[in-house]
Parts: sequence; structure tokens; C-alpha cells
Amino acid sequence: MAITMKWCVSWLSVLLLVPFLWFSNLTAQVSSEHHQASLATGITQGSLGEHGGGGWEGSAQGVAYSEFNHRFAGLFVLLFGLAELGHALRYPLPSWTRLVLPGAFGVIGAYLLVWSDHEAWPIGSLTLEQTFSGQDSEIIQHKFYGIFAATAAASETLRRIGWVRHPAWASPLVIGGLIGGLLLFWHSHGNHPAHQTIELHHALLGSLGVGAALSSAMVSWGSGASSFPVKKWDLAWAVFVILIGVQLLLYFE
Repeated sequence: MAITMKWCVSWLSVLLLVPFLWFSNLTAQVSSEHHQASLATGITQGSLGEHGGGGWEGSAQGVAYSEFNHRFAGLFVLLFGLAELGHALRYPLPSWTRLVLPGAFGVIGAYLLVWSDHEAWPIGSLTLEQTFSGQDSEIIQHKFYGIFAATAAASETLRRIGWVRHPAWASPLVIGGLIGGLLLFWHSHGNHPAHQTIELHHALLGSLGVGAALSSAMVSWGSGASSFPVKKWDLAWAVFVILIGVQLLLYFE
């Protein structure tokens, strides 16, 4: 038994280390590629246009910014997915690991609300009103994901520390995740030269997101309505989340 537990802990440690090493390698690789592309095409900051106007979208800077955002989110999604997998498999993890999910969602939510789009409020030239006016659906969807992540972080923190117990408190994670997954099927990066590749990535992410949301719903609400054991729904939820994290880390334009 002791040998088995040591093997499990070692395995989880390796899984937690690999994402950091992989993420660092991918970031360095894409930075190098984009630097070479910028030299070859002569793209400069002065040539950048409006969001979706063909200047920023598809430029080396725009692609690097978008890919970094996806991979940044993917790293944290993968980390809380591994923590959820450990609990689904009933590994004796420290109790604080139940807060990895809301902690990761909190980081992702804060990041997206600030840095999701280079020209959007609060870091860009657009005001708060212009950012949320709905004129740019891509910005609105990115901010929605930030609000969803921040809301899920708050509700899951309360649930996991035992301050709230009503099943309705699972709604931000389940309903928000389901809406977010479905939105990805209509998510567009404007006038982007690699729009077909991006749509393929989003379709896969959307499918995984819907699967994760439905699995989470069954964990929280469906124990009495399904013969499928709750433990297996926990496992399905964790696997979907891990696959989302991996797909985000592999995202490219």
C-alpha cells in the first residue's frame, strides 16, 4: 500500500511539473517564430489597425498576443484539472487542493477582464462603455469568459469551504460553462487569415466545454437521476477539463 501511494504521489508530481516545462518551451518557440516572421514581413507597430480590420488580426504581434492568452489560461485549466482528477481517483490529497479550481478560475478571470484584448478597457484605447457596448462581439465574448471565471471562482470557493450547500450554488460553474462552451461555436477572430484553423480549435474546445459542463451538472445535480456512479461523473469532469487545458496549450493561429 505504501509503495502504491508513493507511486501515485510521484506520478501526480510529474504531471504537475510537465505543464510548466511544456508551457515554457511553447512560449519560447512561438516567440522565436513570430520574431522571424516580423523580420521577414516588415510588420511594425505603426501598421497596426483596428481589431478585426486586418492590421492587428493576423499580424505577428496579434497572433503572439492571442496565443499567449490561450496558453496562459490553458496552464491554469490543466492544473486544476489535475487536482480534480486526483480527487476523482480518491487520492489522499491535502484538503487545500480542493481550492485549486476556484484559485485557478480567479487568476483566469482577473487576467481576461484586464488583458483579454489589447485595445479594450482597461488597457486599451476603448472606454468602459465602448468595450461593453456590443459593437465588437469578440471582445464581449472574451469579457464574458472573464466574468464567468470570476463568478465560478467565488461560488466554488464558498461551496468548497462549506459556507453554502444548496445545489443552486453550482449554477455559475455549470450554466456558465455550458454557455461558454456553446459560444465557442460562434466565436470569431474577425478578419483573420487563419480563421479556418481558429474555428477548428474553437469547435473542439466548445465540444469539450459542453462535455465538461454536462459532467459537472451530473456531479452536482444528477446523482439521483442517473445510474452512472457519481465517482465516474467526477472522473469524466476531470478528464474533460484536462483535455480543455491541453487543447488551450496547443492552440495556435
